[in-house]
Parts: sequence; C-alpha cells; structure tokens
Amino acid sequence: MKVGEVMGDTVVAVRPETSFTEMVDAMRRFKVGALTVIDADDHPIGVVSDDDLLLRETDSGGRSISVFDSYKRRQEHRKAAGGTAREVMTTPAITITKDTAVQDAARLMHQHRIKQLPVIDASTGHITGTVCQSDLLKVFIRPAEEIEREVIKVCNQLYINPEKLIVGIEAGVVTLTGQIGFRSQIARLVAAVRGIEGILDVENALTYRSDDLAPIPPFL
Repeated sequence: MKVGEVMGDTVVAVRPETSFTEMVDAMRRFKVGALTVIDADDHPIGVVSDDDLLLRETDSGGRSISVFDSYKRRQEHRKAAGGTAREVMTTPAITITKDTAVQDAARLMHQHRIKQLPVIDASTGHITGTVCQSDLLKVFIRPAEEIEREVIKVCNQLYINPEKLIVGIEAGVVTLTGQIGFRSQIARLVAAVRGIEGILDVENALTYRSDDLAPIPPFL
C-alpha cells in the first residue's frame, strides 16, 4: 500500500516568519501535533512540532548558553528563545511522496521519532498533503492470525518448514524464532516477511542447521 492511499489532502503549513503565538494557535485550531514550514515556492524547509514549542516552557529559566553545553542542548536553548518558525523549526524537513510505501513511511516516523510527514510532488517538490501516525495505523491494524497465515505462506514459497518457526506478532512487529535448514534462507525469509502488508518491521532471532555461506577453504 502506498502513502497516497491513506494520506490526508489537507496541508497545515506556515511560513518561516510565522510567529510563536500564531503557530500555537494553528496547532490548536487544526488539532495537529506538527506544522510544516514552507518557503515562497511551497517547498518544505522544516517542521515545527509541539515538542519544539514546549521547549520554551521546559528550558531552564532562560539561562545563557554555556561552552560546556552539548550541541543538542545548545540547539534546544536556541529553539526555546526563538520567536518565529524559522528559529524554532527542525531542519531539514523529512519528506515522502505519494508513491512511498506505507511501511517505509512508518519506519521513518519510528526512526526519527516524528508524528507526521509532509508529502511532496515528486516532480516539483511542492507540498501536496501530510500523512500522520493515525493514517498509517489503519494499515497496521490487522489480526495477528491473518498475518501469521501470510508468514506461513511465505515459508512454503521459500521451502522452509513453518512448523520449525515461532512467529510473534505485536504492534506490527513480527519476531521470528526457531531453526531453519540453511543460513542463506534467513535473509530471504526476513525480506519476504517484511514485505507483507501490515508489518512495520521484523526482528530476526533465527538459527540454522547448516552454514551454506561459509567460505570454502582452498585446496593445498
């Protein structure tokens, strides 16, 4: 499934000069957790999340920046003191297109700990919509029994005995444990299971009986 099938076509975006209070008002009015910052050509250049805005409240009393502060701490302090979207936003903006696979979009959100992604036109770079965690969750809400049946089907296609495997499924993550015949089968199985619709990621805990990938020592 592609992002274009689940994304929203409403864009809540602001310009770099948008003030702090205007950003707060926009988040409240449209009930979103992030705002995309776009330039004069409607290209995303950054994102302002509710966490970015809350830094103003959590920053320690507006103390000055110390040379002993970490880079991350200095960035947070700078954001807390910012008054416009340009000063508060996180850059660069992580973007996707309508043709991005839902699984890939979900992995990006998980990897970068963000709640939504701007969707851009692949040819122009213009923002065309947004996709949120709630949009993606529609795809990952599948019965565990249904996913397990598809995993078994994949095993049969790869000539792997599914009775030797234990398949754990939780929150869209599949855990594979057990023993299969050959080491080379593991990578193929994990890749095939990861491609099943409704699966966010695969945790591999498989073992093997024979290592068919071990180098053959040269004859003397």
